[in-house]
Order: sequence, then C-alpha cells, then structure tokens
Amino acid sequence: MNSLLIGICGGTGSGKTTLAQKVSTYFGDDVLLFSMDNYYKSNSHLSYEQRVKINYDHPNAFDKELLLSHVKALKQGQSVDMPTYDFSQHTRSNKICKVQAKSVIIIEGILLFAISELVELLDIKIFVDTDADVRILRRILRDVKDRGRSLDSVIDQYLQTVKPMHESFIEPSKKHADIIVPEGGFNQNAFEMITSLITKKLN
Repeated sequence: MNSLLIGICGGTGSGKTTLAQKVSTYFGDDVLLFSMDNYYKSNSHLSYEQRVKINYDHPNAFDKELLLSHVKALKQGQSVDMPTYDFSQHTRSNKICKVQAKSVIIIEGILLFAISELVELLDIKIFVDTDADVRILRRILRDVKDRGRSLDSVIDQYLQTVKPMHESFIEPSKKHADIIVPEGGFNQNAFEMITSLITKKLN
C-alpha cells in the first residue's frame, strides 16, 4: 500500500482544519486525518512556567524526527502510535492513539510546508490563504473557548510569536503549494476541485 499523502497548510485560524475535515468527510472511511499539532515536543522536563514561554510557532517546536518517521510509515501502509497534545498544559498527554494508514492520508498544520523533508513526501500540497484580521479573531475564539486560555495571553502570544513567525515561515512556505485556497473550507469551488483531483489520483 502506498497511500496518497495530502498536506494542508495555512496560518492560524485560516480555515485549514475546516477544509481538511470537509475533504475527510467526503471520502469517508478511506481517509486518515490528523494534525501536525500532535507532534509538538513534549518538554515534560520543563516546568509549566517554562513551557508557557516556548515559541510554539517556530518549526523547532516540533518533534520533526518522530513526525517524519510516522508520516513515512503511514504512507507505506503501516500503523503508528500517534501522540496527543494537551494545549492547556503545553505538553503531551499520556494518551497514545494507534492509527492505521488509509488510501488517503491528510495532515494539516501551520508549519507543514516549513519542513523541507516533509514537503518532499507530500503528493498534493494545499495552502489556505485567509486575511490576518479574520485569522486572529478565529484564534482568540478557539484558544479562549476550547483551550482554556486567557484573552490577554492569546493576544500577547499573537503579537510576540504568532504574527512574526507567520511572516517568517508560514507565508514564505506558500511557494510550495500546488493549490492555494482563499477562505479555506468555505470555498466550495476549491473544495470541488480538490476532491476531483484526489479522486482522479486514486483512480
């Protein structure tokens, strides 16, 4: 088995997860969908106060070796023990998910195209392009509601790391994309084009 590997990249709050979920739903049981976020370094040896200060919007925040080994294994049809990440504690949780490769594997993440070794493994590369003001509003809502963060901490992180790292790593990585999608999962024409391309490659 040699799975079709699709990467969906874009800035925080761009709508890449929505697009990834829509594509996954369209193809149903033939798809494995997972997030690059699962592969943040654990940093469990650090205190919570130290972990809070880490720049999570830099490529070095990820366990690239583990991520690459798992992606390669999945693409070859093997199963992997995927870590899960606890955003409220800024470290990996104790939960491990055993996942099996599918015909289509979709991985999404903000810095997906900033890791050259990973870009080389992807069969289809999609970049979700959304205005910065929309992205920051979505980020605030997500982090406060879903991840238990304070409004002040979200805004401070955005100004200190999210915005400059987007400009340094994420926006330049758009050049690797095969397809650029404005407004993510809400762009129906792009969605239909992507699902048609995937169907063609599967056949």
